[in-house]
Amino acid sequence: MPFSINETMGQYSELFMLLAAGTYTVAFIAFAWDLAKSSKTLRAVDLKAAQLSGAEPARVPVGAGVGASSAVDRSEGAVSGPAGRAERPSSSAAASGAGVTADGGMRYGSERRAPARVAVALTVLGAAIHAAGVITRALGAGRVPWGNMYEFLTTGAFVAVAVFLLVLIRRDLRFLGTFVVGLAIVMLVAASVAYWTPVGHLVPALQSYWLIIHVSIAVLSSALFTLTFAMSALQLVQSHRQKTTAAGGADNLGFMRLVPNALSLENLSYRINAIAFVGWTFTLMFGAIWAEKAWGRFWGWDTKEVWTFVIWVVYAGYLHARATRGWTGTRAAWLSIVGYLCVVFNFTIVNQFFNGLHSYSGL
Repeated sequence: MPFSINETMGQYSELFMLLAAGTYTVAFIAFAWDLAKSSKTLRAVDLKAAQLSGAEPARVPVGAGVGASSAVDRSEGAVSGPAGRAERPSSSAAASGAGVTADGGMRYGSERRAPARVAVALTVLGAAIHAAGVITRALGAGRVPWGNMYEFLTTGAFVAVAVFLLVLIRRDLRFLGTFVVGLAIVMLVAASVAYWTPVGHLVPALQSYWLIIHVSIAVLSSALFTLTFAMSALQLVQSHRQKTTAAGGADNLGFMRLVPNALSLENLSYRINAIAFVGWTFTLMFGAIWAEKAWGRFWGWDTKEVWTFVIWVVYAGYLHARATRGWTGTRAAWLSIVGYLCVVFNFTIVNQFFNGLHSYSGL
């Protein structure tokens, strides 16, 4: 006897999703405020330091570090020395800060950024509400909540935020908050507006334990790809900024001083992409096994199967090109971005406009 649908739980789920989106929106504003406020504060400190030194502001080498590696005393305009001793800034050590970037190790510094702390707290609250929405959706349907595009989007947004918060425990990635939380808001809005589907039973082909295995790994891998997409986009911006300031140009992107240098972003993005690629490989493998059990063949050149393989090829090419062919810098970043665009295309365009055995969008 099939599980009876609990529409009340489904309504609670939609309410939780709405509340989560609202909380994320406030967190997004707080993250953006942190970037803007920190940029303004750092510029003021640089100007004061230059005035105290009695010299024209000099260029600070890119990657010199902001935060743990070069703590700035906001109240006195002093820069901590090698032993943590406050020293009077000089024209060479306390310059305008043009081209300065955050600590490449992405460790937490000693400075307290109140807006960032508020933003993280709001993101944690939003994630808790979001989790309640995912759980009530599952309870209402009596199954795992990823049987259609609405459920995949809402669950995927939650996993992306959850992964971001988990990484924050060890690394200061608050500079990514605006982008990750912003993408989560877009996903929740798209789910509610374009892909909303009432709580219901799964179509027969999806009623398998392989749904839990195959889709859960795909959701986690997509969440990791979302993080690397944000880092690759920031890498391109930071790379352009570093080249501009190195050539003596004006630093018009002061907020990017809270972001590590382009090489640090690229290295972390590469490591996360490697983990996500392993997950996507299992997604492809388990999908083939499920297809054999459901349709009697491992591979049938269905549109969804083809694009899942295309994504695998793009990321495999990215990892290979960077590891063995020396494709670093902007070329690696663009390959990572192209891979994520393929993920988005596979989920949106393929699911909606291409007929096939994987037409389970629920629309």
